[in-house]
Amino acid sequence: MKSRRNEVSRLLGWCVSLALLFAVVIVCIASCAGAPPRERVPAEQAWRLAQPVSYENLTIFPVLSAQDADTSGFATLDEAIASGDVIVTEQGEYLRRRRDGSTVPTAATSAQVNQLVLVNRGKRPLLLLAGEVVSGGKQDRIIATDRIVPIGGEPLPLDVFCVEHGRWTGGSDQFSTASMMVHPTVREKAAVAQDQGKVWAAVRGDTAAAGGVVGGLPSDSESAKAPVAAPRVSADALSRVIVSAAPTQSYRKIYQSSPVGVSVETFAQEIEKRFNRATSGLKNERVVGVVVAYGGEVAWGDIFASSDLFNAYWHKLLRSYVVEAVTRPATTEKASLDDARDFLRPLTGHTREESEPEVYRWVERSEGRESQIEIEALHPTQITLHWLKVLHAN
Repeated sequence: MKSRRNEVSRLLGWCVSLALLFAVVIVCIASCAGAPPRERVPAEQAWRLAQPVSYENLTIFPVLSAQDADTSGFATLDEAIASGDVIVTEQGEYLRRRRDGSTVPTAATSAQVNQLVLVNRGKRPLLLLAGEVVSGGKQDRIIATDRIVPIGGEPLPLDVFCVEHGRWTGGSDQFSTASMMVHPTVREKAAVAQDQGKVWAAVRGDTAAAGGVVGGLPSDSESAKAPVAAPRVSADALSRVIVSAAPTQSYRKIYQSSPVGVSVETFAQEIEKRFNRATSGLKNERVVGVVVAYGGEVAWGDIFASSDLFNAYWHKLLRSYVVEAVTRPATTEKASLDDARDFLRPLTGHTREESEPEVYRWVERSEGRESQIEIEALHPTQITLHWLKVLHAN
């Protein structure tokens, strides 16, 4: 009898324990269901501007963050083409291999100025930024808009803009990376205006920049602010380069040729040296982007989810900012830290959105003379990989 009573007691104890555990689970489920969804903290709330780095008419404000996301799961265009994980070619030239070993062409039958074919054969999604240059094919092109290309997909029609107006021939239909980003005036015409004619005009240097006419003198109101001088590289100089070294109006040949290329490289090396010195002693923060000013006007911003992504793009981004600087009027006026903070203010105006389910979401917001573009990955993790802001030309 005593043994049976002990067994009954143990059984009752187990039942009570199970009942309590079940009650705890029910309470947890109910509390989780009733709790409001946790809102994502906007990335800009984690950004801090460091003291600016200046040289001649260019001022760069490092953007710091204590949050350094893991973006190793995404590939960049330069590394993916160099490794062979990504192929970029003219429409109609890419052959897809069947399981039986035979090949079939893609659907398009002929090359098109504003569309290429991209195949991501790698193991990571591919991040593309508007303004990245691919070289080869029938003419050099730039990526038309920020986007993410998933892995293992079919050959993708890729929207591009031509940056080599005078050529439509080529030995190879495949493209290589130029490790180059077009300068902000050209990049804006692609990323925001999305206009081929304006892209060509900006490549030639005969378009207005946000702070004055490229290659010309600033307006009277600008002259009153600070002493100004002609740009390092004038519109006339660009014209002479096009005639002598870049008759096809190739962006790459124009801005890498002497005297333009030499001027850009010496300028970039000086800025890079100052930038490295200013950001070398950081503790618990990383550089994730920059805000860029020409003279007294803040005109551009590129900010990334991680310091690794920023470092991957920094070399060609810096040289794109410098190309803009050497084609703008020289001035001693400098933008302030408060000017740069104001530029980081999120826009709330007209919104335009595009997306590919489970791949990415692209959002553009425009307000007055400013536009802001964000590219957000939706898989394998939801994260804003790149934030761009631009001040439009007058």
